[in-house]
Amino acid sequence: MDKKIIPLADMRYAARVPHIPAQLQAPTGLLADTLARPLHDLRISVTDRCNFRCSYCMPSEVFNKDYAFLPQTSLLSFEEITRLTKIFVAHGVEKIRLTGGEPLLRKHLEVLIEMLARIETPGGKPLDITLTTNASLLVKKAQALKDAGLQRVTVSLDGLDDAVFRRMNDVDFPVADVLKGIEAAHKVGLAPIKVNMVVKRGTNDAEILPMARHFRNSGVVLRFIEYMDVGATNGWRMDEVLPSAQVIERLQAEFPLEAIRANYLGETAERWRYRDGAGEVGVISSVTHAFCGDCNRARLSTEGKLFLCLFASQGHDLRALLRDGNYSDEQISGAVAHVWQRRDDRYSELRAALPADTGMPDSNAKRVEMSYIGG
Repeated sequence: MDKKIIPLADMRYAARVPHIPAQLQAPTGLLADTLARPLHDLRISVTDRCNFRCSYCMPSEVFNKDYAFLPQTSLLSFEEITRLTKIFVAHGVEKIRLTGGEPLLRKHLEVLIEMLARIETPGGKPLDITLTTNASLLVKKAQALKDAGLQRVTVSLDGLDDAVFRRMNDVDFPVADVLKGIEAAHKVGLAPIKVNMVVKRGTNDAEILPMARHFRNSGVVLRFIEYMDVGATNGWRMDEVLPSAQVIERLQAEFPLEAIRANYLGETAERWRYRDGAGEVGVISSVTHAFCGDCNRARLSTEGKLFLCLFASQGHDLRALLRDGNYSDEQISGAVAHVWQRRDDRYSELRAALPADTGMPDSNAKRVEMSYIGG
């Protein structure tokens, strides 16, 4: 008797396959959505694995030893990432941010960076290639990353007190090793370095001033991020959020600050500089003051799903188009343009499907709604 084989699919990663328009238009480098927001930044996740278990991102009660991470064959290859990047660049992307999980866990990442560094914008400019890391492997890899063409790094660091930091990363990783990673990045020229601190009220908010004192006059741009539900673990509980306005108040009590203009349209951080010239800090108000209005960022997941919002629960399956073998770059380009141009089309028709009360400030309603409807 012949065996009957039933193929199985992991539905956690199911996504719609983008529509390819019948009429394909050549990319102009000026792709915009229905709210005239251009496509400018692309975040590329190169792995779903991380060696930290931060509660707001990959909590240990979910991502434990029994959690099934993606098999290697499900990840986009470096060649596939490079192919898609060229398509996005033709539509106007100028900045690439490599993320994870922890991106430095992806083997031979410097090979991918070297491939991306060869890509130029339609105007002949090199791409701005950056990487966000927990710095646990940065001492070993900083020079190779720089040599490959990486320009800057952003380091996640949620406090200087070792006990607080170990509690935040939940794997007993020492803060001293992160600081060594930052120093290694500085030595090889991966600058300007940014340090991101996620502020959780009652857990690490006492670290705000010590972090500011430490990084003043260092050339490092310290940014404070409101604790948010990226890991879908806090149920949007506002009692754990310290608003950015209160972060600035705490800083102002010791260091006079003045607001400065954004570096570019769509920048997520609100910038402040020390009046004594000791550098600058930033706040990212992802909960109390959403920045959807000028969002120009798209996200490409580890397994090739295109997401139009960091909080989106559904994506668009570009990997299916890549691996089908029947679609040209021009057709995939048309599919990407179709998705971005229609980014807000489904907003009105699906709004009625939302819960009556998200528990979030009114100013943040659009961002939360977009997370429900998949961006």
